[in-house]
Amino acid sequence: MAGRSDELAVQNAIRLEHGSGPARLWRNNTGALKDATGRLVRYGLCPGSSDLIGLRQVTITPDMVGQTLAVFTAIEVKDQGRLTEQQRAFITMVQQAGGMAGVARSVDDARRILGL
Repeated sequence: MAGRSDELAVQNAIRLEHGSGPARLWRNNTGALKDATGRLVRYGLCPGSSDLIGLRQVTITPDMVGQTLAVFTAIEVKDQGRLTEQQRAFITMVQQAGGMAGVARSVDDARRILGL
């Protein structure tokens, strides 16, 4: 796959930057395979779920009791590729539910999505 190594390099750089601190991101492998009996086994969150998922620590304002919460985060890493409809729908669903989600083509894009 041409370009795949660039996408993997960006993904690894984002994971290194956000493996600790206020945002924690983990690799979300998705797909399917056949087990020893020939049964199809799907893995990952769901079809279309983002490459990186995690939490972004957010401090609620004092008028909201001053609690710190973890906000669900999803980042789809792309180099030159386009989102599939399932990926677009997943990002939209996360955003509409109050999470942080988007497409990152660089570490800076990931920072922007995370509000850092």
